[in-house]
Amino acid sequence: MIRRYLSPTFVGLACGLLPWLAAAAAEDTSRERTAAPLPAVEVLGHYDNAVGTSNAASEGTVTARLLANRPVLRPAELLEFVPGLIATQHSGDGKANQYFLRGFNLDHGTDFATSVDAMPVNMPSHAHGQGYSDLNFLIPELVNRIDYRKGPYFARDGDFASAGSARIGLLNRLPRGLAQLTLGPNGDRRVLLADSSTAGTGTLLSALELQGKDGPWRTPEQLRKANGWLRWSQQDDSVQRSVTLMAYSARWNATDQIPERAVEAGTLGRFDAVDASDGGRTQRVSLSAQQRVSLDNGHWQASAYAISSRLNLWSNFTYFLDDPVNGDQFEQAERRKVVGGELSRQWRVTLAGLVHEVTLGTQLRHDRLSPVGLYTTAQRQRLSTTQESTVRQTQAGVYAEIGTRWTPWLRSVTGLRADMARFNVSSSVAGNSGTHADRLASPKLSIILGPWAESEFFVNWGQGFHSNDARGTVATVAPREGTAIDPVPGLSRSRGMELGARTESLPGLQSSLALWQLDLDSELVFVGDAGDTQASRASRRRGVEWSNHWRLGTLWPAARDWLLDADLAASRARFRQSAVEGDRVPGAVNHVASLGLTYDSKGPWFGQLQLRHFGPRDLTEDGAQRSRATTLTYLRGGWRLNPRMTLQLDVFNLFNQQSNDIEYVYASRLSGEATALTSRHFHPVEPRALRLSLIAQLR
Repeated sequence: MIRRYLSPTFVGLACGLLPWLAAAAAEDTSRERTAAPLPAVEVLGHYDNAVGTSNAASEGTVTARLLANRPVLRPAELLEFVPGLIATQHSGDGKANQYFLRGFNLDHGTDFATSVDAMPVNMPSHAHGQGYSDLNFLIPELVNRIDYRKGPYFARDGDFASAGSARIGLLNRLPRGLAQLTLGPNGDRRVLLADSSTAGTGTLLSALELQGKDGPWRTPEQLRKANGWLRWSQQDDSVQRSVTLMAYSARWNATDQIPERAVEAGTLGRFDAVDASDGGRTQRVSLSAQQRVSLDNGHWQASAYAISSRLNLWSNFTYFLDDPVNGDQFEQAERRKVVGGELSRQWRVTLAGLVHEVTLGTQLRHDRLSPVGLYTTAQRQRLSTTQESTVRQTQAGVYAEIGTRWTPWLRSVTGLRADMARFNVSSSVAGNSGTHADRLASPKLSIILGPWAESEFFVNWGQGFHSNDARGTVATVAPREGTAIDPVPGLSRSRGMELGARTESLPGLQSSLALWQLDLDSELVFVGDAGDTQASRASRRRGVEWSNHWRLGTLWPAARDWLLDADLAASRARFRQSAVEGDRVPGAVNHVASLGLTYDSKGPWFGQLQLRHFGPRDLTEDGAQRSRATTLTYLRGGWRLNPRMTLQLDVFNLFNQQSNDIEYVYASRLSGEATALTSRHFHPVEPRALRLSLIAQLR
């Protein structure tokens, strides 16, 4: 359906857009070339991480000014603005990304909570993986800010937030409308139209995005994506409110990871697929609303959301290991409806001569999956049902937080969170139906010292959790093997601590240092032959992070148009319980580095160079197999033809590195192989790619 819709629509829009763009360019050639092409391109700041703005060294805010300057290959790479986080892809671009942070292979989102416009993105009890976070419905140009936190130290953060969280805020209005046409090799094309107008007492922002891509793959990806937004907002001195409607649809072919042994033997190329029928399709519609009211003694805020989504995902990671005739392809499918919301109230009170900020809040979420299933398939045709279930899952949380300034140089934030989860599963597998309930309490504490000499220091401690798949909480039979298994807990606890410092003692530089540790009661480990994750042993991670954001002109006036962002992170992940197979956590990244250099002279030229590096990972628990490091460079260069027109070139993988997005070690069998072989499997990064964009501001 999308393919039939997208192709003629894209061509029509492109043909209609190009003459208008040319006319707009000619209209304004006589004007000064000093205005920015987009309202966020003017760079006055990048990270809002000033001393006194947060309760932890690893907490901060990314502003729209930086978001507009850095190129992103995929929407979810916006999360790479969170220092130390890496987003990769091991399948088609319509699938949720793979995330890495603080020594975690977060799979598709477990242990990192993401929300958009106060609406959670992580999906519990998901067909493909617990906490699945698909951000492909985002339109990067309409993101206003990213508020990020790391560690389980904050009472408002609940499920999936052990490693951290990111709250993505959206623009309410555009100073001028936006029309953008992007073209690149391998069928890469995109049209974006966005505008805002007065609607009653508020503002209506509307946007339409259409995108197609084939990629470098031997089997063309044939990504077909359509995205539409409507957002009404209103703001006055005391009240801010918004209502947002989003609709997204995509379909694609996937080149999943392939066995390295076949590439070395010359039977497969780096961009070949073993099963060319892998791929997926997804749809998502959401309606969200939020309101914040400022009062004399604090504020209250409320949000609510409703989401309807569906996913069909076809994968084949082991090829002909289980079924030498039909192959091992399987389908993971679900239809989901989600409703939920949050209500909180904050008071500023004076007691015993001390000023306190008291916050009380509650969160509620209900997921209904009808059904969620795993099926054996061949060429996307179902052959049998491994397990099909209906799931009803309800999660509720209440939290309280008290912030107190004890002296001019000492303040504290004490929090307590209580969560309850109830799971109801009806399965096609006898022995895997039932109900389960779980609850836990999570205390939090932060102590902030300073400022002294433009510097402050942090001590953070807290407990958090992630939920496990509802089906696992009641299952007594392994769906594939039919063997007996034990149910897993509904909620699995984490414990974290952090020592941090932040300084602005050097003019123009915001620098943060954090030493952290995180313990999990249950680790999630990728299982290649099933294409999913399973709960495993308890684990411990330790690490250090150093983030630096520097406006160079404050030190060297000649460099007033340059900004430097440099983030380094190192970590160590180990299982806490000994076992004969070893104590390494597979997939845990131990080094991450990011370096960004931004130039904006407020004249006709601007640019950004971004380097991203993530180091080797243990692929087996004994450490005998390790992945290779991956280092990629992105480049953006732009020319403002006039105040309303901009020509922009993005180059991805600038030096055309032959690196990998993901690597695994597991057993598989190719057609013609007599037995299963355990070896590396990888998904390559895309080779050098260019995207040329023509951007116009409407009147």
